[in-house]
Amino acid sequence: MIEYILMIVTVLGAVIALMQRDLLKAAILTGVSGVAIAFLYQFLLAPDVALTQAIVGTAIIPVFIALAVKKTRRMEEE
Repeated sequence: MIEYILMIVTVLGAVIALMQRDLLKAAILTGVSGVAIAFLYQFLLAPDVALTQAIVGTAIIPVFIALAVKKTRRMEEE
């Protein structure tokens, strides 16, 4: 039962991230999906994959997306 909840959280997090107009919010919501996937791997008895997913999907990818958004902002906004 818990695996279905994690799958639903993953899909909802991804869909909500796609619907965001603010790209920083989308980057944060990408991390939510990463956390859910990491817990799903842990539930499926793959702790090494879960740890890797937690680091990459939760921390590294949202930070890279946020840095890319920050670097590509227009000069008029500042």
